[in-house]
Amino acid sequence: MDLAARIGAEAPAKSWGQARDAARDAGEPLPAVARELADALGHALAEPLVALTDLPPFDTSAMDGWAVAGPGPWRLGGTGVLAGGRPEPLAEGTAVSIATGAELPPGPIAVLRSEHGEVEKSARILFDRAPSPPAPGRDVRPRGQECRSGEPLLPAGTTVTPAVLGLAAAAGYDRLVVHRRPTVELLVLGDELLDSGLPRSGAVRDALSPLLPPLLRCGGDVIGRRRIADDFELLHDAIRHSPADVVVTTGSTAAGPVDFLHAALAETGARLLVDSVAVRPGHPMLLAELPPAADGRNRRLVGLPGNPLAAVAGTVTLALPLLRRLSGRPDAEPRRVAVSVELLGHPRSTRLLPVLLRENAVAPLPFDGPAMLRGLALADGLAVVPPGGLPVGSTVDVLEVPRP
Repeated sequence: MDLAARIGAEAPAKSWGQARDAARDAGEPLPAVARELADALGHALAEPLVALTDLPPFDTSAMDGWAVAGPGPWRLGGTGVLAGGRPEPLAEGTAVSIATGAELPPGPIAVLRSEHGEVEKSARILFDRAPSPPAPGRDVRPRGQECRSGEPLLPAGTTVTPAVLGLAAAAGYDRLVVHRRPTVELLVLGDELLDSGLPRSGAVRDALSPLLPPLLRCGGDVIGRRRIADDFELLHDAIRHSPADVVVTTGSTAAGPVDFLHAALAETGARLLVDSVAVRPGHPMLLAELPPAADGRNRRLVGLPGNPLAAVAGTVTLALPLLRRLSGRPDAEPRRVAVSVELLGHPRSTRLLPVLLRENAVAPLPFDGPAMLRGLALADGLAVVPPGGLPVGSTVDVLEVPRP
C-alpha cells in the first residue's frame, strides 16, 4: 500500500459537520495585541469594549437654534455657543444661540429650534413661534444618553468594523486590544496552470490565484502566494519553510501520480486532523497540524482540491472556520431557508450547491460541477444539501460565500 493510501486508510472521511467542527477545534485564538485604532480594523476584540466616559459626555444640543432658560420671550445675550466651546450660565429669561452638538449651559435648559424662533433685532429679543412652548430638556441630548462610563458596549470576539472604530473613539479609546489575525500563505500547485492568455496545449488558466486570496482575507492576512511545480522536494520545502500560521495548498490532495501532498506532510512530520470529507464537490480536502515554527508558533495546513468549485467548498468547510477560530471570531452561521424546488443530493455525502435566494426560498443554479465557477459567480450562497437531497416544503441551510 502506498503512502497516500495508507494515510487515507488510517483516517476515514469525516462528515461535513465533523470536518467543520475539527477545523474550529484545530487551534486557539492567537495572542492579544494592542493596536492603534487605524490598525485594528478587521481584527476581533480580545476583551470587552467598555465605555471610558459617558456618551454624550455632557448635555448637548440636538439642533441648531437657541439655548433658552425659562419661559419666553427671552433676552439674547453673550456670544453663540459652537461645538467645542464652553458655555456661560444662562439667567432665567435669557437665551444664547447654539449649534448642534455644542455643550449646553448648566441648569434646566431647552433648545428652541432655529425654525421656531424669531428675533427682534433692535431689542435683541427672541420670540417663540413653536407650536408649543419648549420645556426643559427639549431637543437636548442628555449626558449619558447612549452609555455611562464603565458600561459594557461590545463583547469580546466582536469584529472591529468602521462603526466599531467610531464607537471606540467616541468612548475614549486610542488603542484596542485585539487578537492577532493569522497569517496565510497560498501555495498553488500544478504544472498545467497558465497565468495569462487562453488555455493551450493541455494547459489551463489558473483560476485559484485570483479567486482564493480575497476569500482567505475574510479570515486572515494573506502574506504571500506562490506557484509550486509538481515536484515533491519543492512542495516539501515550501511547506517546511513557510512563515505563515496557516498554509493553504490547492491540488495534490488525492492519490494521483503527481499528488505529493500526503507524502510531503508525512516527511515534514505533520499530523492529519481531517483527511477527506464526505462532501461533493471537494471531498479530497484535508487539514493537518504542522510542526511548530522556529519561534514556537503553532502552524496548520489546509489542503484544498485543485478544481475551482471544489476548492471553494474546501475553503468554507475547513479554511475559514479555522482562520476565524484563530482570529478570535465566531464562525459564520448558515441561514435557514425554505426549499421551493426539490434539491437533489448525493446518496452518501453532503452536497454544497450554488443557489439564488428568492423571497426567502432557494433556487438551485446550473453549472455546479467541481471544475465550474459559472454557477458560483451568480450565487447568493451554497446550500448545504444532506445525503439523499431535500423535498419541496423542507428547509435548508445556506452558507454565505464571503464577499470582501
